[in-house]
Amino acid sequence: MRVSFPTTLAAGAALVLAAGATLVLTACGGAGFDDAEASIAEQTLAQHIRDLSADSMEGRAPSSWGEERTVRYLTDRFEGMGLQPGNGDSWFQDVSLVSIEADPGMGAVIRGRGTANRLEFGTDYVAVTERVVETVELRDSELVFAGYGIVAPEYEWDDYAGVDARGKTAVVLVNDPGYATGDTALFKGRAMTYYGRWTYKYEEAARQGADGVLVVHQTGPAGYPWEVVRTGWSGPQFLLDGGDGQGTIVGVEGWLSEETARTVFAQARLDFDGRAAQAATREFQPIPLGLTLSLDVRNSIQRSTSRNVLALQPGRTHPEEVVIYMAHWDHLGKDPALEGDQIFNGALDNASGTAGLLELARAFKKLRRPPERSVLFMAVTAEEQGLLGSAHYAAHPVYPLEETVAAINMDGLNIWGPTADITVVGYGMSELDDYLRSAAESRGRVLAPDPEPEKGYYYRSDHFEFARMGVPSLYADPGIDDLEHGEEWARSQREIYTAERYHSPADEYDASWNLTGAVGDLRLLFAVGYELANGRGWPNWREGTAFRSIRDEMMGTEQEAAGPE
Repeated sequence: MRVSFPTTLAAGAALVLAAGATLVLTACGGAGFDDAEASIAEQTLAQHIRDLSADSMEGRAPSSWGEERTVRYLTDRFEGMGLQPGNGDSWFQDVSLVSIEADPGMGAVIRGRGTANRLEFGTDYVAVTERVVETVELRDSELVFAGYGIVAPEYEWDDYAGVDARGKTAVVLVNDPGYATGDTALFKGRAMTYYGRWTYKYEEAARQGADGVLVVHQTGPAGYPWEVVRTGWSGPQFLLDGGDGQGTIVGVEGWLSEETARTVFAQARLDFDGRAAQAATREFQPIPLGLTLSLDVRNSIQRSTSRNVLALQPGRTHPEEVVIYMAHWDHLGKDPALEGDQIFNGALDNASGTAGLLELARAFKKLRRPPERSVLFMAVTAEEQGLLGSAHYAAHPVYPLEETVAAINMDGLNIWGPTADITVVGYGMSELDDYLRSAAESRGRVLAPDPEPEKGYYYRSDHFEFARMGVPSLYADPGIDDLEHGEEWARSQREIYTAERYHSPADEYDASWNLTGAVGDLRLLFAVGYELANGRGWPNWREGTAFRSIRDEMMGTEQEAAGPE
């Protein structure tokens, strides 16, 4: 049975709510579903996390010995389960990368107003270039405060209005004005839009002809502390290898610490807080700071090949139609410059999600009959370097995107214990919510929107590369209604992880983790994938989302909404 939902979300949701428990249980009966679901277990999940985040994996950096060990581990387990190679007779999709490592000894000086302010790399600022060249130089580049660095006609917003940014360096704020004001009528209020992402700010500055961009870091609107910026923008920076990028990429991309930004504004005889407040209004005009930046980015360049790992469970009757589960296997590798622990183990981020991928693959192989559609289990590379592995697959799909039913992404599982809810990052954007809601309600759980929309998680993981190409994508995150400790405790645990362990050597496996919540979440995702792989529905984006028209054009028709069968 195909359930066709009315065009209004409320009516469609009502149908799913009424049928939720029945839908999943009916679909699962007599197919060995219960045993397969129950095989997703805490013990095996924990073992995979321990193995993938062990010191011997050296932080799982792309194009390293850590990659060799990681992809061998994954292919051995996929093959041992009886899955087939997912790319013809190969387990891999090659991803050509170029590594650019800037010399951290680069000097940076800001001159003007009778002073010269010399900046220290890593403490005051970081700077890189995506141009594949040995040196990028800024010589007395004029600094302009361009507010949030946003040009958004649909919001009647232009932070570059009235200024010629060519040859200049823009200083911009992180996030977007809605976060700063909390005004729900301004952009999307506290929920970050893509305009708030640093990636957008670099892209827009390039369109404006700027030579450089410095994003002012603030922990609240950025969603992570300065240490994350320092480590993330130090050492090798990977890019997809597709040319030198001259003329299409801003020359220098960087960050200023908030303390340094305040010093720079004081040097310009401006009040930082006052100007930042003005930047959150439509009346803001770009402000020349009367200062210049001189900076040399000296690069060492290497090219390499990394790999997405693909394992396939062929479908029984519609093998050409594919449901994708994915997680990124990579992390940040090693930093020999650190004292003490030098390995970024990435246990939660994302050994946990990759371990979950293995558990889901094992559960599908437990089924007495393969599903009707094919299921692809894909561990992608270089997520930490800008979603590169998923971007490469989305641009060069092994299975046509118009035959891809949906993508389900896992990036950081629940290590704190079971919850009554499960978070959907991007809640309300696609009909995949209905599939997850159906599975959740049959198990006494509820869906919840992202509790931290201001951090822009929707744009920070691999599902986004599929979404922007039109493929309906689901990104579920741990819930916060902890059954034992409550919501306040669960929120505090997330905050502690972000402040103390995220993108640091402290992200290591801990035997005290309570993985029962992760198991529960994986079982929900198993039910969603099972329903998709055994049904004939083609979930779509909701009306009004940016990706709906892309999907409709891809499929050659405007499809009616389709929920679980």
